[in-house]
Amino acid sequence: MAQPIKKTIALPDGRTITLETGKLAKQADGAVELRMGNTMLLATVVSAKEAGEGVDFMPLQVEYKEKFSSAGRFPGGFLKREGRASDYEILTARLVDRVLRPLFPDNYHADTFVNIIMFSADGEDMPDALAGLAASAAIAVSDIPFNGPISEVRVARINGEFVIDPTFEQLKDADMELMVGATYENIMMVEGEMKEVSEADLLAALKAAHDAIKVQCKAQMELAEELHVVKREYCHEVNDEDLRKDVHDKCYDKAYEVAKAGCADKHWRMDHFDAICDEYIESLPEEEREEKTPLVKRYYHDVEREAMRRCVLDEGVRLDGRKTTEIRPIWIETDYVPGPHGSAVFTRGETQALATVTLGTKMDEKILDDVLNQGKERFLLHYNFPPFSTGEAKAQRGVGRREVGHGNLAHRALKGMFPDDFPYVCRIVSDILESNGSSSMATVCAGTLALLDAGVKMKKPVSGIAMGLITDSDGSKYAVLSDILGDEDHLGDMDFKVTGTRDGITATQMDIKVDGLSYEVLEKALNQAREGRMHILDKICEAIPAPRADYKPHVPRIETMLIPKELIGAVIGPGGKVIQGIQEASGATVSIDEIDEGGYIEVASNNKESMDKALDMIRAIVALPEEGKVYHGKVRSILDFGAFVEFMPNRDGLLHISEISWERLENMEASGLKEGDEVEVKLIEIDKKTGKYRLSMRALQPKPEGYVEPQRRERGPRPERGGDRPRREGGDRGPRRDRGDRPERGERPRREPRD
Repeated sequence: MAQPIKKTIALPDGRTITLETGKLAKQADGAVELRMGNTMLLATVVSAKEAGEGVDFMPLQVEYKEKFSSAGRFPGGFLKREGRASDYEILTARLVDRVLRPLFPDNYHADTFVNIIMFSADGEDMPDALAGLAASAAIAVSDIPFNGPISEVRVARINGEFVIDPTFEQLKDADMELMVGATYENIMMVEGEMKEVSEADLLAALKAAHDAIKVQCKAQMELAEELHVVKREYCHEVNDEDLRKDVHDKCYDKAYEVAKAGCADKHWRMDHFDAICDEYIESLPEEEREEKTPLVKRYYHDVEREAMRRCVLDEGVRLDGRKTTEIRPIWIETDYVPGPHGSAVFTRGETQALATVTLGTKMDEKILDDVLNQGKERFLLHYNFPPFSTGEAKAQRGVGRREVGHGNLAHRALKGMFPDDFPYVCRIVSDILESNGSSSMATVCAGTLALLDAGVKMKKPVSGIAMGLITDSDGSKYAVLSDILGDEDHLGDMDFKVTGTRDGITATQMDIKVDGLSYEVLEKALNQAREGRMHILDKICEAIPAPRADYKPHVPRIETMLIPKELIGAVIGPGGKVIQGIQEASGATVSIDEIDEGGYIEVASNNKESMDKALDMIRAIVALPEEGKVYHGKVRSILDFGAFVEFMPNRDGLLHISEISWERLENMEASGLKEGDEVEVKLIEIDKKTGKYRLSMRALQPKPEGYVEPQRRERGPRPERGGDRPRREGGDRGPRRDRGDRPERGERPRREPRD
């Protein structure tokens, strides 16, 4: 076996990352084992030798998988094996994909598969921050063409200091968390959440992350150099330069006129742009038409892109006629759908989101069971993007990766402003009904409105906006676009989404498609985004200035209480018998959790009567007995000297025969009590030593006139033990009777039997 090659990367805090190649998965085009502490990832890449027929795009697939065995755990479910990718794995794969994809050559179209597998985890270091580095290193040691390397790091601000790739424990104290992907020269991707930080703080975090990424990129370059990697030659495109020039000459001016027309109707623009291409194709000789159509469409796409970009850069005119800083018209309607607990429609231009809010009980919590993340989630957000929202005639086949990613961004934008100690589990569903640019930001706005309509007391309302960028080929001229259209996203150089309150940024996502983007441009984009966010926040506050004063009538009401830990078992009962009985008898939903302070109980019901009944039953169980208080009890058993009565749930007291009546009873039969009888009793004593309870029925009856309490025999005071106790006369007990020598037990003679 060839000697494996290793490279070690030092992090600023002294931890190290090791890259090793040449030992595992040697039949892949590239394979690298990454280790950090006891965390180990294996990244492999394989790319087909030839492109598929007619493929004119980069067919890249990135998969990230975490093995449960990596943490010494069994997967859940009946099969006990890993299944479909979790949301966490999908989001991690997307983070890697978004950095890698733009860096493959434009004319490279071979099927390429990147797989990152976590084989070991220590539960301290966060593996998703290492996936991008592992994937890029695998490509770096392969012969696959790539304009990298890249790396990704997580940067968090903890106690005012930036920490690169923090541990799970460290991240709990962060007020800013970003995943940043970059080449040695340029930042390519950013995604993260923050607690209302400033634009300047965000830029500082990006710079700290990029400094760390440069070190990791350098290590990959050295690794490839040591292996003497030579990239493969390929030919995935057959071009006709004369045809390319002809398409440009005959179509550019027409496309420029459509771009400059400034029509806000997306379908009008699409139809007119398509008509120019169709007209050119029709002008071709019939015998050449079928062969050249794919090339014409590819070249015309470049023409359309150039026309749109030059129109913005040279004349400041966007496709829909807006200025670069202008936001599309907004209309809002809250309480739009009567069934959900809160709802709102948010429409901005040709993008429309209908958001609904459902408030539920503890039973509705989402259970998280990822390899390294177990727990429960009480704030959920789901995003749906049906094909009809863009006028496409196709079926909707479940939730795609894009929907998971967009929903996660909106969730991160809003969750920091969700109220603390909110009694309900909350689910937002955003259905995109129209789409032409930034439906995820429409989801943030619609989600805020729906929460306020549901009566959720948000800390602050949140808005979001998507920014775009158009740059000249030499970088001498650029334009930052507010509230971008779908075409401006597709044909532009940047998609930069920013969400926040009036006091700072809560989440961001950025994808950059151009080299050499300066921090000056990023700063301008952030400041321009803030102006746009404030404009949209004003519209939100006009529509609904404050949360609804009370929940809607059909929202389940929830009451909570905290009980001592030692009483949790009494409320649950053996096998859950007691708590199930409470739910059955009252009709309310009851849940209980053990926390540090004690038992946290939630009671939920749409009916006040059932709510009150459940609460009364629980209070009766957890209440402490009080001397002198009257209770309604049930006779559990009859004994010779009295009866045991359950006067509180799971609490029995002794009702002595003498405490049943003022009359003297000869036996319990004379009392007339039977098991199961319900009686009123008074708690007359709690024994301080044993904790036993003495009950009385007699104390609740009027005392007969002339009644004399039976007298006990007076014994007089007993002398205390000690020096005052009188001694026997004479003071001496006299000599002890001599019994003689007693035989040992084994020698003692047996007694003769009597006659």
